[in-house]
Amino acid sequence: MAETISSPGVIANENDASFITSQPVQAGAAIIGPTVKGPVEIPTVVTTYSDYTSTYGTTFLSGSTEFSYLTSISAYNYFNNGGTSLLVTRVTSGSFTPATSEGIINNVLAIPGNTGSLTVNISSSLVNNATASLKGLGVKIGTQFYASIPNDIGGAEYQGTVGNTTFQTVNAGSLNNYDEYVGGVVTGLNLLKNLTGITASYSTPNFTLESIDPGTTLNGTTSFYNYNLSGTDPSTFFSGTIAGGSNSTGDTPFILETLSEGEIMNSTPTINSDGSIQSGSLDNLRWQILAPNISEGTFTLFIRRGDDDTNSPVVLESWDNLSLDPKVPNYIEKVIGNQTQTIAVDGSDSYIKLSGDYSNQSRYVRVKQVNYKTPDYIDNQGDPVNAYTSSIPILSSGSFGGAVGSNISTDEGKYYENITGTNIQGLASSDYTQAIALLSNKEEYKYNFITAPGLINSISSHTSLITSITSNCQSRGDTMAIIDLVPYNTNITPTLTQATSINNSYTATYWPWLQTLDPNTGAQVWIPASTMLPSVYAFNDTVSEVWFAPAGNSRGLMPTVLRAERRLTLGNRDTLYQKNINPLTTQTGVGVVVYGQKTLQKKRSALDRVNVRRLLINLKSTISQIADNFVFEQNDVANRNSLSSQINSYLSSVQQRQGLYAYNVVMDESNNTSTVIDNNQLVGQIFIQPAKTAEFVVLDFTIEPTGATFAG
Repeated sequence: MAETISSPGVIANENDASFITSQPVQAGAAIIGPTVKGPVEIPTVVTTYSDYTSTYGTTFLSGSTEFSYLTSISAYNYFNNGGTSLLVTRVTSGSFTPATSEGIINNVLAIPGNTGSLTVNISSSLVNNATASLKGLGVKIGTQFYASIPNDIGGAEYQGTVGNTTFQTVNAGSLNNYDEYVGGVVTGLNLLKNLTGITASYSTPNFTLESIDPGTTLNGTTSFYNYNLSGTDPSTFFSGTIAGGSNSTGDTPFILETLSEGEIMNSTPTINSDGSIQSGSLDNLRWQILAPNISEGTFTLFIRRGDDDTNSPVVLESWDNLSLDPKVPNYIEKVIGNQTQTIAVDGSDSYIKLSGDYSNQSRYVRVKQVNYKTPDYIDNQGDPVNAYTSSIPILSSGSFGGAVGSNISTDEGKYYENITGTNIQGLASSDYTQAIALLSNKEEYKYNFITAPGLINSISSHTSLITSITSNCQSRGDTMAIIDLVPYNTNITPTLTQATSINNSYTATYWPWLQTLDPNTGAQVWIPASTMLPSVYAFNDTVSEVWFAPAGNSRGLMPTVLRAERRLTLGNRDTLYQKNINPLTTQTGVGVVVYGQKTLQKKRSALDRVNVRRLLINLKSTISQIADNFVFEQNDVANRNSLSSQINSYLSSVQQRQGLYAYNVVMDESNNTSTVIDNNQLVGQIFIQPAKTAEFVVLDFTIEPTGATFAG
């Protein structure tokens, strides 16, 4: 497919001159489908099956039965057959959000709560007369009495105890002046504040007591009374309640957020007696703060698996010596990361928009926000700044919560072979649209082939999705699609009909469906062929080269397949292959084998074979990468010769590795005329003869008469 020149870059055209009268592996495979957990619709590379399961999970419960998605079965077989990298795009149904950490708090003592207080109107209760010098205003806090005794003589202030009452004498001013009298009482009580823990104030007519320190210690009933120095029992004239004091539980110094989305990441904060989280699971997480160091302003953070306990902790990640000081290298956001990825749309283009200043180093969480930063935590004398010491999180552990989103159906009959127009493993066809659009971006995502097991071309609501995938591959020119044509339990005739509707050398299809052991549950399940084919391609590329046919007994065997949906006859195989459908045959004593390698191109040429299409993808990709180094260089003989030499060297290596019969590179004055050069182009023509596979081995046996001899 020819490309037009609109911006600087390398254009790799291909001219198919192989009509018969008529690569490097880039980033492994790409797969689109539902998973148990993981980032939603954000293409993410995993490099092992263990990496896959920690990111995307394994099994889930639907009703009372355990299931695996086709995505997981495909990933398992792909990695176990030599696959090295898999680009996974999780699709979901409905709204999904991540979970956030719950219960991370800093130093309780330094984050004050509210203080308690009590205000009463005492204007009509406090006696103001000639004998007032013998009386005072007292309060009872708990079981202890305190009184302020005005001294009408104005002598020295004195604190003492009479009976069960601690009192303070004060100069109350004029005995006949009500406000002076009460003011003296206030002064006296405030002189007792170190004993009582309260302060007093007066603003006519209201008298107020207030706790000095925050907390609930002084909350409760407090009595006001007149007190006589004669030692008689206090006479209560009012009882009230000091209220409003609260004990602080600390504040949240920072919040973590899971990279995985959906309610499966939630767990209740209730801790069992063995230290496990009540609803902890294999798939969710817990956090733990260790080694808080006030003098240094540092702490350690563990990300643990949600189903562990105190005696058997499963630490997924350990982040030591973290700081809330944004000026130091070990600042928590710098170390763990704080970036988010969201999908943005610009016209017909979809792309990932990145927000946040620090790339995510954790595979499980990011720092959503830091509420208590501690810039310059250590002062010039090497001591911690007092105002910051309370910000360091305390020794604790907890869970994550607040996430929403689940597409797991309670209907157990929605998985494996039970795919319909309205049910794709619990999803709808519209859930795939955005992921397919994203992976069309050739510059952003590199992959060798793509599958979406669960999408079936003959199901009307799936057809447009399959068309988008195959069209994207053709437009990109650097990858292939492996698709499924029909649902489970479909006969050959409708399968053949579906194959005639697609004409694309970047697409291949295989039939029939297969039965395999679910690697996660052990159940025997039926799967569409595209679930298993990535493992065949991976094995082929591991033991040979991408330009070898991923078929036959050497490279097309599927050892984990128990049986094909039907055992094909030779006539079945011939009929399928004539329609460019690759048969999956059952051979006695061998197993199920891929016995075809056609693309869905209708015209007979070298490109109607998978190995040739993959060879061309490899050549275009590698040679384009070589040519990238010559963009914006001088278009002269020296540079053309240098580029031509490097291309020849690579093609020679491909020929030696049985990818080409012959080749020729033309990059001289014959195709780089002055007009071409004036248009800022450097043109090279690469002629190749792809190596063909022996798909039909013809052996003639001739019966000779008795006594004949065999030459050689």
